[in-house]
Amino acid sequence: MENYTNSFEKERPALVAIAYQMLGERSAAQDLVQDTWEVWNKADKASIESPSAWLRRVISRLAIDALKSARKKREVYVGPWLAEPIFDDAQAGPEAHFELAKECELALMWAMERLSAEERSAFILRKAFDSDYSELSFLLGKSETACRKIVSRASARITDTKLKFNITPQESGLLLQKFSQACASMNHDEVLSLMAPDVVSVSDGGGRVRAALRPLLGADEVTSVLLSILSKQPWDNAVEAAMVNGQPAIVISGTEQQNTVLTICADEMGRIAWIYIMRNPDKLDFEQI
Repeated sequence: MENYTNSFEKERPALVAIAYQMLGERSAAQDLVQDTWEVWNKADKASIESPSAWLRRVISRLAIDALKSARKKREVYVGPWLAEPIFDDAQAGPEAHFELAKECELALMWAMERLSAEERSAFILRKAFDSDYSELSFLLGKSETACRKIVSRASARITDTKLKFNITPQESGLLLQKFSQACASMNHDEVLSLMAPDVVSVSDGGGRVRAALRPLLGADEVTSVLLSILSKQPWDNAVEAAMVNGQPAIVISGTEQQNTVLTICADEMGRIAWIYIMRNPDKLDFEQI
């Protein structure tokens, strides 16, 4: 039994990462890993040739069903729904198992929302875990040729976002610093110059705190709305730097119900193409910082 337990624990970080990348919620990911453990506990271990592949198939199947259910609930969510951030310096307790999950940028999580549950699962397993198409075929119950098409279609939809997912933390940090300084000084022209013409700003308040109830589209609208908000509640010494999902972010600390995490993603031209603003207190665990 100890060897079986060791096999599961060795795979746990990958299972957490798969579940988080599928669902975008830390607690839901942990629940899914626990469900996978229960299935593993009851399985005939002698018939399992590869515990790693077996466990990834199980959690992926559970995650596909869970995501379909979650999306039905999110249809009544107040405003845009965004994935929960993972602060990179979280080390204690169960958060330590999220090390692999942190490698998935929040912008990519947002982009994957346009994929079906099956597409998302295939994309994650192929791109993040280098699963072969025979494994995807067994998981989805489709031919390898069909699975190749699914991954190709998912990749194309991700590419359509025109976001640069391979931007380095250094590049992202420099752009975020310029953006933060321009906002702090209320420099409208400078803020505008840093943004792509088709920039998208998405805020998640979850109906708990004030946030835009739809994505803001275009450099003019994003700049005008953002600076209008800042004119009433300017950034000050409450702004701190952080690392969130592997990329630089800023944390704006206010009252207990008004904390904010903001991060960005660039396009191929190095301009801000996407802004993530998390304000929902249910998704902000500041004990991580």
